[in-house]
Amino acid sequence: MIRRLVAIPLIVWALGFVWFSIALPQPAARAQTDAIVVPTGSGGRIERGLEILQTGAAEQMLVTGVDTTVQPAEFQAEFDVPSRIMDCCVTLGFSALDTRGNARETAQWLEDRDYNSLRLVTADYHMRRAALELQDQLPDDTSVTRDAVKSQASLDTLFLEYHKFIAVWVLQVLG
Repeated sequence: MIRRLVAIPLIVWALGFVWFSIALPQPAARAQTDAIVVPTGSGGRIERGLEILQTGAAEQMLVTGVDTTVQPAEFQAEFDVPSRIMDCCVTLGFSALDTRGNARETAQWLEDRDYNSLRLVTADYHMRRAALELQDQLPDDTSVTRDAVKSQASLDTLFLEYHKFIAVWVLQVLG
């Protein structure tokens, strides 16, 4: 009896990890949104956000979680952002230190601009947790398009992110 009580959660946990690792979120199709939000982190995120912004699929882009030592001109040079795009359409957010902070910074930024739709651009392994954190901070009527950037995440990264995702999910269910 005790073995079954222990085995069932372990099997659920293991199957969940397999699902989490194999069925990673995918890039989104072209869709118009008010804004693009890109949490800093693994490569390809900012480039993907800028690519979408420059096609006119959104009015503005927030890069959330930028290190406080980064200057806008440095960002512009590193990512080869045209001045006309940088000046009108890119906001660097410096207040977030983690994914939960990214969600808070994003919610405030959207509210300040009266936006109600966004495209979340982040790594495939990070998408589920980032979207959960956002869901917790945004009004119910805010539409979020998930646009995952393909990664080459290691097993360690997937393992850690799976547990962070579970923790956020449990806290939201209990909270």
